[in-house]
Amino acid sequence: MTTVTANGTVLGIESFGDHDAPLVLLAGGTTMLSWPDALCEQLAAGGRRVVRYDLRDSGESTTTDPQAPAYTLRDLAADAAALVDALGGRRAHLAGIGVGGMVAQVAVLDHPNAFSALTLIGTRAVAPGPVDEDLPDHDRATMSRLFARAMPDWTDRDAVAAFAAAGAEILGDDPVTARAAAERIWDRTPGTPVQLANQMGVVFARLDCAPRWRERLPGIEVPTLVVHGRRNPFFPVGNGEAIARDIPGARLLVLDEAATAIPCTAVGEVTEAMLRLEQLDRG
Repeated sequence: MTTVTANGTVLGIESFGDHDAPLVLLAGGTTMLSWPDALCEQLAAGGRRVVRYDLRDSGESTTTDPQAPAYTLRDLAADAAALVDALGGRRAHLAGIGVGGMVAQVAVLDHPNAFSALTLIGTRAVAPGPVDEDLPDHDRATMSRLFARAMPDWTDRDAVAAFAAAGAEILGDDPVTARAAAERIWDRTPGTPVQLANQMGVVFARLDCAPRWRERLPGIEVPTLVVHGRRNPFFPVGNGEAIARDIPGARLLVLDEAATAIPCTAVGEVTEAMLRLEQLDRG
């Protein structure tokens, strides 16, 4: 892992594969570790240069006050385009998961010349707050359980890992995988305020996400893959179905056994679908 300066911002990145291969840029959710190692490795084995990166206020990227981030969703989208330029300037296949999926949608809309393909995983087409009538909202019972928990001591590695594992279990994800990822995040994060920011929802809920972008989705012209877990209680599957309807020609892949994360059993299927999307881009 290293850092790159793009759009005047320091972004933590990790690279896989040949630097001369076509670029797949993975925008993190909580951090870049939202993307499984195995998926990065399999994409690289498929002849791609894979770069996963931390959004601002997560992992090793630039941090500010998590309660009052001094940037907008458009700045995060501009970061993605600037990172493509910093990595060589060739158009990239951009993929985003969760919050990173919202960033990816806006990035492709605002900076279409930077990107050749788009993959959106477990996300939705509107910002935090009231959803459109055709979009299912968070599962209330799950959210009540998730947010009723007391915050951990962010200086205690074991407490943070246990908190992440318990949250994953509530959401329907693998708690063992979540615990391991939380330990890795803790090890590469320098301080308590950043640990709070690493929950990302804390930051994202305070970002300026206006204006809306959903109405612009029909203008996306690059090949698009939408992946969604059928058991996702945070962004129920209807959100992914709506994105696939809104973007012309988008392919929808529903993972029947998945919730919010990409389970290890689905890594091969997601990898194959992403590589096939790039073949469409090349004609």
